[in-house]
Amino acid sequence: MTPTISKKHARAQMVWNTLEAQYPDVGTFLTHDSSFQLLIAVILSAQCTDERVNRVTPKLFAAYPTASLLAKADLQDIKEHIKSVNYFHNKARNIKKTSQILMNTYKGEVPSSLVELVTLPGVGRKTANVVRGQAFGEPGITVDTHVKRVTYRLGLTAQKNPEKVEYDLMKVWPADYWTPISSMII
Repeated sequence: MTPTISKKHARAQMVWNTLEAQYPDVGTFLTHDSSFQLLIAVILSAQCTDERVNRVTPKLFAAYPTASLLAKADLQDIKEHIKSVNYFHNKARNIKKTSQILMNTYKGEVPSSLVELVTLPGVGRKTANVVRGQAFGEPGITVDTHVKRVTYRLGLTAQKNPEKVEYDLMKVWPADYWTPISSMII
């Protein structure tokens, strides 16, 4: 007996097929050379465009390419590097503290688990899922305002809360779709 496919699952598969044909090799839009740099770039991207972040990070990463260097950096100097990014005061504190935690707890390495990532300052589920998917190949659905709005309009979720949207979308797509579908929708 063949299992029946719900209308929502059929719609989700149609969305995947359409987007995958249009954007077969999409990845992150943030420029980075390591999982650490990706993490910092994604923290900076909250309520900011990727284009703006990509203008800021080359100089920031030239000065501080590793967690060790950024953990020791002068906070005012970090702010100076990222001052054109929204909420740069808070983000500077978060990326410095995150770098210190990476050095003290993870030997300078970015953890790959969602549970560990979300404990870092400035890192929520969205940021954690980007890092897990793009840096470690771990499946995760990144729910930003675009993904939330589009999937709601497509009838794939009735939720407004990003975490609940994430869980709904995890039910309609297999895990190997999770990371790329987020980028394709964005």
